[in-house]
Amino acid sequence: MIKICVIAVGGIKEKEFAGAISEYEKRLGAFCDISVVEIKPAATPEDPSPAQISSALSSEARSVIAKIPKDALVFPLCIEGARMSSEDFAKQIESGANAGKSICFIIGSSHGLDGEIKRLGTKISFSDMTFPHRLFRVMLFEQIYRAFTIISGRKYHK
Repeated sequence: MIKICVIAVGGIKEKEFAGAISEYEKRLGAFCDISVVEIKPAATPEDPSPAQISSALSSEARSVIAKIPKDALVFPLCIEGARMSSEDFAKQIESGANAGKSICFIIGSSHGLDGEIKRLGTKISFSDMTFPHRLFRVMLFEQIYRAFTIISGRKYHK
């Protein structure tokens, strides 16, 4: 069974979002072994300077890199990434599974991801829009579930 790892800088506090993620985790159990690793965001002042943001991103990057599985295909999730259809997203996951690799999606903090993380794999963007971390994580889990239903030929995807 393919292993999927979601590394997220920041946590989910709201029970509604946690509940939605939990529901997709249950559904995904039929297709993959999925895990979430939460990294504590680096502390920054209320109105950080560019240098303070850069320092925070660098610190977060070190923590993220330490948690990436060694055999993983890495997908940093950032606005500069490629946009793709759900079918193309499914092909990315299926390709990794067929190669015997685990898949690692990385969600950055409110300041994004350090360039070092962005260079680790294929960058993916869900939109030119910015989403709250908690909502984006639900969206990612839904798209991972949708990808597996596409791969397996189930009727969930329309």
